[in-house]
Order: sequence, then structure tokens, then C-alpha cells
Amino acid sequence: MEIGVVGKPNVGKSTFFSAATLVDVDIANYPFTTIDANVGVTYAITEHPCKELGCQPNPQNYEYRDGKALIPIKMIDVAGLVPGAHEGRGLGNKFLDDLRMASALIHVVDVTGKTDAEGQPTDHHDPVEDIEFLEREIDYWIYGILHKNWEKFAKRIKLQHIKLAQAIADQLTGIGVSEEDAFEAIHKLGLDNDPTKWSDEDLLAFVRELRKINKPIIIAANKADAAADAQIERLIKKGKSRGYIVVPTSAAAELTLRKAAKAGFIDYVPGSSDFKILKPMSGKQEKALMLIKEKVLDRFGSTGVQEVINRATFELLRLIPVYPVEDEHKLTDQFGNVLPHVHLLPKGSTPRALAYKVHTDLGETFLYAVNARTHRRVGEDYELEFNDIIKIVATAR
Repeated sequence: MEIGVVGKPNVGKSTFFSAATLVDVDIANYPFTTIDANVGVTYAITEHPCKELGCQPNPQNYEYRDGKALIPIKMIDVAGLVPGAHEGRGLGNKFLDDLRMASALIHVVDVTGKTDAEGQPTDHHDPVEDIEFLEREIDYWIYGILHKNWEKFAKRIKLQHIKLAQAIADQLTGIGVSEEDAFEAIHKLGLDNDPTKWSDEDLLAFVRELRKINKPIIIAANKADAAADAQIERLIKKGKSRGYIVVPTSAAAELTLRKAAKAGFIDYVPGSSDFKILKPMSGKQEKALMLIKEKVLDRFGSTGVQEVINRATFELLRLIPVYPVEDEHKLTDQFGNVLPHVHLLPKGSTPRALAYKVHTDLGETFLYAVNARTHRRVGEDYELEFNDIIKIVATAR
């Protein structure tokens, strides 16, 4: 799974990425600081089962800290986007190519309105316009891929009796569109299964719906510490009316806190509302941290960065963490490690899906599973739940 960090130049996009991953990137007050995509690892953070069960885990593919699981997720910081990107303006082609396989997008918006559509300083920009223009650029990018050969494509589907959703998915496989995505968009809009009957307006409506399904977006209302409450509330209200989650965010504050924690000056868990000073620092450093506490943590409850990542993972993408084990009583693998692995699966997934995630052979030879919490046998129709601990039983090959 990959999450893309997107937005126009100069809104704090690369700062958000750096804060989330602690990857050093160029951060400067001019457009197109990011030219080549930066790639790093961030973490979705959630309560760990051991906090409830009183165990001590031995994590192998995730991290454990203070009763929480830190689950790694690939993150990509793409080139800044300007209006007309789908036509190649700015670094448009580069931007769109970089986000092809992203499962979800974090749209970083300057909630203060002090960055215009081109990424230049201003005092009178409406950040709601940024939400609309990102939608428009992605929509017309996908529309362009389909529209250029649509007439010939539609006739072939009709003549050869090809499944429409599968044919569209084949056309858009390069941006991660599945047959299920296409099918859902077609039927949600009630479009005709004969694509020769689609108008240009039908195709654009389909693309818009497909974008919502295949590239869901969460809004990071960045620079919130420099914004008035009314500015933030307006963006939240407008975003909500368009179906978005909007989170007040200060990427710069989060980056400062994470760097201070990495240097050992403070104890700070991303997403927390406070931090603990561990060792002496200069007066300037301590003053900066106290300012973050007052202007950001006390005001918003956190910097918002971790909340954006968590909500993108668990709410937007509707993923759930599940822990496979070999011994359902000791909660261990074959080597005695307690809850060593966690996998993120779509809500509604079954134990067989988990088995395939662990290993293809395990999925193919799946018999049944055991819920380690209840010690009850469950079949392949059982829907996995958040933080389930599951033993897979399979036949021998």
C-alpha cells in the first residue's frame, strides 16, 4: 500500500512528508522544490492487542511502543501541482505519473489562504479552490486516458460482448484501477452497460466517481497554527460538504517535535497532545517547543499529522490490522515470538484472505481458522475484525 502526499507548491507538502517519515528532503519557499518524488516509510499507529491482553510482543514487521503498534506504510511526496497539470503545465506529467499506484492521497492545503494557485505568496486565496482544482486535474487526467480511444473502445466491447468493468480496468491498470472499482462506479451512477450509449458527460461523471473510489483523498489543513478559527472551520465545513475528512495540521510543528525526539531531547509519540523533556537544551530550543505546545498541541490536541495518516489508513481506506499466529494459546509463531506480524486488510476480509497475505500456499490449502481471543473455530466466511488474532489451519501439501 502506498499513500501519496499531494498539493500545489509551497503549502508545506514536503514538510508534511518529512515530518511523517523523517526523510530529509528539500524544503524551500519557492515552487517546485520537489521535482523527483521522495519515497519514505511512515506509520499508522493504533492500540496493540497486548495492551489489553497483558503480553509483551516481539514485533518483526512493525514497531511496538507504549502499548501501540506502529505499522509501516510506504509514502510518496510528489511534485507540486498547478492548474493545467493534466495538460502538462508545471511538472504535471511528472506529478500524475508519480501518484499512479497510490491507494489514497493526502492533499496538503494552506488553510491560511496565503498561497495562490501557482504556489506564490498572496493574502487573498480561497483554499477551497485548491480542493476543487485537485479533483479537476485528476479527473481530466483519467478522462484523457479513456476518452482518446473511447469510440473505438466502446464499439469493440459491444461487438465482442466483453465485460465493461473488466475492459475499463484493463485500460486503467497502470493507475491501479480494479474491475471492482470500475463496476462500483458504473452501478453507483446507473450507467448503461453498453458504452456506445455513453455521452461525454456520462464518461466524465464515471471518471469522477471512479476517482473517489480509486484515489480517495483526505485534506490536511496545514499551517493551522497561523490560521484563525473561522478559516479552519470554513474549510472543514466546505470539505465535509464535498465528502472529505479535513484535519487541522501543523507539519512544521510535527517535524520539530520528531527531530527533537530523535535527538533525545524529548519523549514524544506521534499523535500525542504533549511531550516530556528528557535532557537540557538551549533556551531557544526550549522556547520553540513551548510555543508548539501552546499554539498547536493545546489548541488542536495534536499536530494533526499522525491523525491524517491514521484516518487515511483506517477510515478512508477502511483497513484493519490482523495478527496471524501459529499457537492460539501462547499467541506465538513457530519460533515463540509473541504477535510477531501484523497485516493490514480491507474491512470485510476473510481468514482465507489473511492466509494468502501470509503465503500463497497457505491461502491455497486453507481449511479453517481459529480466533485466538475466543478460541473458536471460524470458517472462510468469517469477517475479520479490527485487531483480530488468527491461527490459520491448512492441509499439508
